Amino acid sequence: MIQKIEHIAVVVQDLERTIQFYQDLFGFQLRIKGQNDVREMAFIYLESKPEVEIELIRDLTPTTEYSADGIVNHIAFSVENLDQVMKELQEKGITFHSEKPKKAIDGARMIFFQGLNKELLQLVERPR
Repeated sequence: MIQKIEHIAVVVQDLERTIQFYQDLFGFQLRIKGQNDVREMAFIYLESKPEVEIELIRDLTPTTEYSADGIVNHIAFSVENLDQVMKELQEKGITFHSEKPKKAIDGARMIFFQGLNKELLQLVERPR
């Protein structure tokens, strides 16, 4: 039935700044950007995994069709060296929700922080 995760949508306040945020911090690339009558959207992806995208949505007029609250809990990104990535992100002004990574139930190390639009982001380093 389900073949893969297609994309995750995040409601944003400033589309251009958010695209830049994901490009600068994580190396995402812009696939397409456009708008319809009610919203502007962009799809971004990682070159190493282009089949999974993040859709960024900015409503042109406030809507009650959906709300960002509770729709997406967080977006998790896999990393090879969590300590190094944390250091690089801290140098770029990122503040993490905890001082050091925590252990997930499967033994992975992980840590959370907020994105530009208060979306919850997670870095995960799997055991080797």
